Amino acid sequence: MTTLSPTRTSTRTMVMTLVVVLLADAMDLIDATIANVAAPSLTADLGAGSGLITWLGASYALALGSLLVLGGRIGDRFGQRRTFLTGLAGFVLASAAAGLALGPEMLLGARVAQGAFGALLIPQGMAIITSTFPKDALRKAFGLFGPMLGIFAVAGPLLGGVLIDADLFGLRWRPIFLINIVVGGVALALAFRFLPSVEADRRTRIDLVASGLLAVSLFSFLFGLITGSEHGWGALAISATAAGAVLFGVFCRRQARSDQPLLARSLLSNRGFTSGLVMGLLVFAVFSGLMYVISLFFQLGLGHSPTETSLSLIPLTAGIMGGSGISTALVPRLGRKLVLGGLLTTLAGTGFLLFVVNAVGPQATWWHNAIATVVIGLGAGICFSTIFTFALGDVEPHQAGAASGSLSAVQQVANGIGSATVTSVFLAMNANGGTTGAMTTTLLVVGGVLLACLAAVPLLPRTAAALDH
Repeated sequence: MTTLSPTRTSTRTMVMTLVVVLLADAMDLIDATIANVAAPSLTADLGAGSGLITWLGASYALALGSLLVLGGRIGDRFGQRRTFLTGLAGFVLASAAAGLALGPEMLLGARVAQGAFGALLIPQGMAIITSTFPKDALRKAFGLFGPMLGIFAVAGPLLGGVLIDADLFGLRWRPIFLINIVVGGVALALAFRFLPSVEADRRTRIDLVASGLLAVSLFSFLFGLITGSEHGWGALAISATAAGAVLFGVFCRRQARSDQPLLARSLLSNRGFTSGLVMGLLVFAVFSGLMYVISLFFQLGLGHSPTETSLSLIPLTAGIMGGSGISTALVPRLGRKLVLGGLLTTLAGTGFLLFVVNAVGPQATWWHNAIATVVIGLGAGICFSTIFTFALGDVEPHQAGAASGSLSAVQQVANGIGSATVTSVFLAMNANGGTTGAMTTTLLVVGGVLLACLAAVPLLPRTAAALDH
């Protein structure tokens, strides 16, 4: 175990700590996106139905998002270094189970375990860096996260496509999960050697019941939704959806009475924060689902291989990185108008892709799809970098940490909800009318949600949260 001191060793420790945290974030982000490309090949190999395609991304994101705040509080109470190591070791083991899965049930169980251990892992890294790095080093560390996370976002689909088509050792899709044994093993060795300790706060309360209610309600609701879209709205689908809604109501009632709710009630009375939270939930949900559906359309509709699909997704992720960079420079000048610009840009890209799908169809070139997806990515990157920043604009400094943690959890939950609901729309329409009709319906749904978000822009704070805030 290492502690920081103003010596050369301290500098080395900070560098290695940053490497460990970035490796953990890389595994999280790559595993969240790699399934987009792998889903068709993986489902065919396991002989599973379309429900596996829907659950593959949703199970991971929902487990991560619904338990993220709980993971942060466990780290506060029991020590962030210990919690980080536990989460990292569990994530590696769950990845091994996913790579060795013998059937859909084992694979989905492993994906849920990945998300649950990720919820232990991800909050601790940033907390350790924030607590132990000097202010100048902290700014430099934060400056690396944006570019590195952009690289990881590109690497996920690209790595997935290459590994599947390479068919290493005849393992087909399994290396996309088994590679975490190598990456996670390196991260574990470095973490044991260099990761600093932060004093635990035994006063932190952990509400396991509330976190359990949230997780079970989300999974139950989406189970009903996915089952209904795949097999029809029978008793099972209706009862699961209803149970999810009831359990979520119980969760909300418990939160209203708790003295330490997962989301502070004073934040919910803040109009700007609530507007940003709802808008962020919708935007992250539809984009997460759209990115998944675009990958499916390239493979199921255009006949692309996994590698070709991953290469076709590069303009999308490049647009996200470009939009993020643009927003950083323009936030002080344009204020919340930048959010409006991001939404309109995403709508324009969605409209152009709708034109390509219907007017050009299977004859669409790489360039047709690249222009549409890079514009979608550009707008999405602007939205991703600004919506939550403006949501925090009117939040008091002493609530900024809790608010940021809640927004991060909402983002992950949105990714799970979006990948499940939007994909369900696509797959249900694809079963009835083919990929062109399915893609058209999906893009119209996404466009409708984005149009609804335009109405919430005037409700956001006029200025974004300050950097230190």
